[in-house]
Amino acid sequence: MKAVVPAAGEGTRLRPLTDDKPKGLVEIEDRPLLSYVFDRLVDIDVEEIVVVIGYRGELIRERYGDAYRGTPLTYVTQDRRLGLADAIFRAEEHVDSTFLVLNGDNVFGSDLGTVVERRDRTDASGAIVVERASTDAARTTGVVVPGVDDAVERIVEKPDDPPSTLITTGCYVLPPALFEVRDSLEPSGRDEYELADAIGRLIDAGHRFQTVRYDGWRVNVNAPEDVERVERLLESEGWSPH
Repeated sequence: MKAVVPAAGEGTRLRPLTDDKPKGLVEIEDRPLLSYVFDRLVDIDVEEIVVVIGYRGELIRERYGDAYRGTPLTYVTQDRRLGLADAIFRAEEHVDSTFLVLNGDNVFGSDLGTVVERRDRTDASGAIVVERASTDAARTTGVVVPGVDDAVERIVEKPDDPPSTLITTGCYVLPPALFEVRDSLEPSGRDEYELADAIGRLIDAGHRFQTVRYDGWRVNVNAPEDVERVERLLESEGWSPH
């Protein structure tokens, strides 16, 4: 299975850390954020990582080159930040079967191998990794409404009144059919092409998506305090680099 890592963001809330580098190169315990993302993918033996770059993306190319720990890296560019779905669409020519998406600003404390395994044990087209959150936290991100047998009924982006407290974690298993909705997808009120809308189109067309619960710690790195939080968590676990 191949993996797509959206990493085009400028990281404005991480300034001044991103004044001279993209978000993915912000250092945590003397390692770039993207190294933690890539480690999780290499640990589950993905065959290739397609990295979507944008703001100062040439620095990511220079830092990692054409492979990470023996796993090939391919780069595609998202010149304008038009949403997560748009970022994933940039990888279309490099993906021809079911693939994994792992957002380039999430640090997961636990292995992600069970995500693929659980999806493979069902007849689902894809999977969305979710975790339980507070109502306040659910208002700030994608909320998953589960249906029968933990299938995804729908996803709602940043709702004022969350219909669930299961939130997306930035990790997905997606079918290549996702690219078929590209031309018909409309931008949201934020003028972005939302992955939630694209998945919703597939669900309406009969595709089944499975929710997979994640119980370990995870930090979405958006601000300097998030960097500090990851460092505390790593230190508490006696973490050491590969």
